Amino acid sequence: MKVITAHELTKRFGNFTAVDAISFQVEQGEIFGFLGANGAGKTTAMRILCGLSRPTSGVGTVAGFDVSRQPEKVKASIGYMSQKFALYDDLKVWENIRLYAGIYGVPARDIPGCTDEVLRRLDFTDGRNAMVGSLPLGWKQKLAFSVAMVHNPRIVFLDEPTGGVDPAARRQFWELIYQAAESGITIFVTTHYMDEAEYCDRVSILVDGRIQALDTPRALKQQYDAPTMNEVFFALARRAQRGES
Repeated sequence: MKVITAHELTKRFGNFTAVDAISFQVEQGEIFGFLGANGAGKTTAMRILCGLSRPTSGVGTVAGFDVSRQPEKVKASIGYMSQKFALYDDLKVWENIRLYAGIYGVPARDIPGCTDEVLRRLDFTDGRNAMVGSLPLGWKQKLAFSVAMVHNPRIVFLDEPTGGVDPAARRQFWELIYQAAESGITIFVTTHYMDEAEYCDRVSILVDGRIQALDTPRALKQQYDAPTMNEVFFALARRAQRGES
C-alpha cells in the first residue's frame, strides 16, 4: 500500500525553485531515505509532505490525505522528529511524554497508559523522573523518536535525527527504526551519514531540487559502479549548480 505519493511537486519562492517537480511513492512499512546536500531542497520537500508548507504546484498525498487541501489531517496522521529533538530539557521524562501525547491528540484517559508503554518500551521506567536536560544525547534521541510515535502514526518523518550522535548510539537508534518498520510504520528519513543510507529500503537523492536517483542502495551502487553510497552521493552532488538555500 502506498502511504506517500508525490507527483510533480514544486515549491517556488519568487524566482527561486526550491523543489522542482519531484515525483515518487513510498510503501507502507518502508524505510525511505531522502538525501541531498545542503540547499538541495529536501527540508522544503519534507515540510510540504508534513502539511507545513503548501506546494506551488503538483499533488502530494500522505496517509491518504492531500497535503494542499487537508494539511491538518496529514499532521494528525504522522509523527515528526527534528535534528534538535524538540524535547523540553526543563521537564521530566514522563512530563515530556504526556505533553506530546496531548499535542498529538491522544485522548486524556489514554495518556497515562501511553506514557507507561513508552517508558516500558525504552526500558526506562526507573528513569521516568529524570530531567530531560540531564540525559545523554543518545537517550534524548531515543526518547524523541518514541515520543513521535506515541499516537501510533502510520508514518514518521525523521529530519537528520542522528546528527552529532556517536556511532554506537546511532546503531541503537536504527534498531528502533527497524522495529517500527517491522510493525508496519513507514519511516521517511533524511540523513547526511551515507552509511545510514545503506540501511534504507530505497533511497532518493535530490540535487538542485530535482530527484536525480531513486532505487535500492544496492541497485544505485551497481548503477554508478561505486562500492559505497558515499561515492554514489558525491558523484551526483558534484552536478549541483546552486549553493545553500
